[in-house]
Amino acid sequence: MSIPFRAITAFHAAARTGSMQQAAESLGVTPSAVSQQIQIIEAHIGVRLFSRKGRKSVLTEAGERYFELIRDEIERITIATERMRGMNSYTALNVRIAPTFATKWVLPRLSDFLTQHPDIELRLDATNDPPDFSRENIDLEIRHGAGPWRGLHVECLASEPMEVLCAPSYAAEGALTIEELDQHRLIHSVKNVVQWGDWFEAQGHTPNQELQRVLFDRAHMSIDLAANGLGLALESRLTASAEIASGRLVPAVRGAVPVHQRSLWMVCPHTHLNRRKVRRFCEWLKSTLTDFTPPEA
Repeated sequence: MSIPFRAITAFHAAARTGSMQQAAESLGVTPSAVSQQIQIIEAHIGVRLFSRKGRKSVLTEAGERYFELIRDEIERITIATERMRGMNSYTALNVRIAPTFATKWVLPRLSDFLTQHPDIELRLDATNDPPDFSRENIDLEIRHGAGPWRGLHVECLASEPMEVLCAPSYAAEGALTIEELDQHRLIHSVKNVVQWGDWFEAQGHTPNQELQRVLFDRAHMSIDLAANGLGLALESRLTASAEIASGRLVPAVRGAVPVHQRSLWMVCPHTHLNRRKVRRFCEWLKSTLTDFTPPEA
């Protein structure tokens, strides 16, 4: 007996959405058509998958088990199908990228990549959530973090000088000493690999009083607050390059020991490097970062 794939699809949609109506809308059919297909798959496997509770249909215990068994496979088929769409004329490249790096560095330079590679349909997903490459349609990730990560190709993209930055209206360039920072509001980007404590340790200085602090979970928020004259931000010259170039931010401290952060990584399964579209994006991105090339490990 042939497997009723249409009925399996209808069951998956109903179980996933928890609603015959929503399943019907996602499949472009009527709710009664969904119900009929579910009856077909129930007859095929010989168990009840849904039961009625009032006006709602809910999964039986057998239905819950069946959904668990087929869910991943249906989603893999869906992902594979999406990957193949439109490949006759365009190659889709899906890149997950750290939000601040996407906003502050990649987007201002992206027109160059799009001009060089008009055949690539680029899809950027700006989030810090690490992808599950086995289940998600992600070709490449530009990850922010301490690294490295096992089982993946991991390559450091930049060595980022960390600077104490402020608006020139707050303090002139090089106007402050390390010892004076205790008296100022320190702006923290909590996801930076190098934190204020690390920077003070590198300077051989221990703050002698409770610090005034304001904390953010995104570096671009720290940069914007400092540019608005509300304190001192410890940030990467790479991430804050536009604000430094425009004069909205200046290095505030003189005589500081240089501190670098290695927090920007190219991450993907090793096999993804065989994809020409991945190599083209990586080569382009590296070409924009030549001023921050990390030293050989």
